[in-house]
Amino acid sequence: MINEEKNNKTPPIFRTGSIALVGRPNVGKSTLLNCILGEKLAIVSDKPQTTRTRILGIKNDPDAQILLIDTPGIHKPDSKLNQTMVRTAVNVILEADLILLLMEMGKKGLIRDEEIMGYVKTETPIFLVITKADLVPRESLLPVIEEFSKRTIFKEIIPVSALKNENISHLMDVAKPYLPEGPPLFPLDEYTDQPLRFLAAEVIREKIIQKVYQEVPYSVAVQIESFEEDLEKKQVSIRAVIYVDRPSQKGILIGRKGETLKRVGTEARLELEKVLGAKVYLETWVEVSENWKNNDQILKSLGYE
Repeated sequence: MINEEKNNKTPPIFRTGSIALVGRPNVGKSTLLNCILGEKLAIVSDKPQTTRTRILGIKNDPDAQILLIDTPGIHKPDSKLNQTMVRTAVNVILEADLILLLMEMGKKGLIRDEEIMGYVKTETPIFLVITKADLVPRESLLPVIEEFSKRTIFKEIIPVSALKNENISHLMDVAKPYLPEGPPLFPLDEYTDQPLRFLAAEVIREKIIQKVYQEVPYSVAVQIESFEEDLEKKQVSIRAVIYVDRPSQKGILIGRKGETLKRVGTEARLELEKVLGAKVYLETWVEVSENWKNNDQILKSLGYE
């Protein structure tokens, strides 16, 4: 009798599906992705348009494998690079099982994105995720939630703070039932499908963004020329070229007596050693490639397709 009861038990439901994180630039998509994963996968900056391509993060739970896709911010493109970024975000929206549309809570209230809502007119379930909710008192959120609850486009409206890890677990718990049933698509010990070359290039670009200002961060691209691992010695040798638009930007990035580029290299190397768990030898140099953001061949070589 006991054995019969065990055999009659319904096996637990396992779900695997993709969730697109979409919104305008600098709304907090990458910060939310990193918080959910508990790993730093996407680089984060207070400058808009930091994320340039789709980034897949894999969250493995006992009952689900959640494929989180960070996307470039949707904006009016002014170059082929920016056109590619917006196209990437739109394609992810079309393919996802669930869409999280992020709008941020500013000190004066919700920063509304009526134009971006036009991009997500789809039969795919959509959540409105109000980011940076810790910036305002809780009672300020209630009128916003009430207003947007009247819009049938949203299945759920959830305020979160990724920086303070508030309401993140609730968001994931509510999201899971919207994902299809199915086995995991990736090994359960992986948190991304991105190659190490990509992660190395992004870390270097992040350190550049942190060190230089004005137009330089928007004109920088990083390409890994070589990535050699020595498993026996637990060391990695990386050679990276940094592209800029103009000679003046090259001078700013290199800095007086090469000090700026040296600091970028040191900080990138230290972070990569933590990520890779190995000694890193990093060599960087700067090249001018005028108008590379509109050069199809360069964009393709950099992975911006």
